[in-house]
Amino acid sequence: MSRGGEMVYIPDDSDFSSFRDQCESLEGWHCRYNKAGVTVWSQGQEESCTVQKIKTRISCKDVPAETLYDVLHDTRYRRKWDSNMIETYDIGRLTVNADVGYYSWKCPSPLKNRDFVTLRSWLPLGNDYMIINYSVKHPKYPPRKDFVRAVSLQTGYLIKANGDGACILYYLTQVDPRGSLPKWVVNRVSQFVAPKAMKKIYKAGLKYPEWKRRHDPEYKPWVYPEQNTLPSVSLAELSVQHAESLENIDETGLPEEHLSTSDHEA
Repeated sequence: MSRGGEMVYIPDDSDFSSFRDQCESLEGWHCRYNKAGVTVWSQGQEESCTVQKIKTRISCKDVPAETLYDVLHDTRYRRKWDSNMIETYDIGRLTVNADVGYYSWKCPSPLKNRDFVTLRSWLPLGNDYMIINYSVKHPKYPPRKDFVRAVSLQTGYLIKANGDGACILYYLTQVDPRGSLPKWVVNRVSQFVAPKAMKKIYKAGLKYPEWKRRHDPEYKPWVYPEQNTLPSVSLAELSVQHAESLENIDETGLPEEHLSTSDHEA
């Protein structure tokens, strides 16, 4: 997403418009999964599958767009529903609608776990919402020995209002996992991991209003910037995270292990 590949910048209207077009367009996308209200597409050559674009879509009945937007922003609530997450926290704010954050996640066994430092930006557009990010380097958050630092080339959500009290959620991601991955991993992501993740977000949206009523219901710094107490971060402190500068792990030889019980959750 970074312009010219060198300068860190805050996404503008044209970036959000481009992201929305990618979510809504079918041209160049190949359907990999379509079942029970969830669709998964991929884009990219099989040979370069480690940096394929993956796009998923789910229709969320009984979840308003603004509720799902809150769910995806609320890091406290994320700990309740995102079982793949190891740790997440906000590092600092850039503007009223952009910040820098850290996220680490459990990879399917036997792969090593990954982590990211990303610049995230968000934009409400009427009844629709977008959140997008890409990887950056922050001097105080270098790669850690216990994780493989992966690179988000572009990742984000489009939440579209769909009638009264319902929405459609798109998730689009192009990530360099910094590893030569076995083919079964790529297949598992599109056929299994991505649909499961979308269903989790949907269920989280159904349960969020009740949870939020009991947990600081007025606190929404992503909606009310005056509530944001994060330290300010300057763009000058950041640089683009290039995949080539990170360790590349060869995991192509790893055998496919049996899916764990948790993997079978709907």
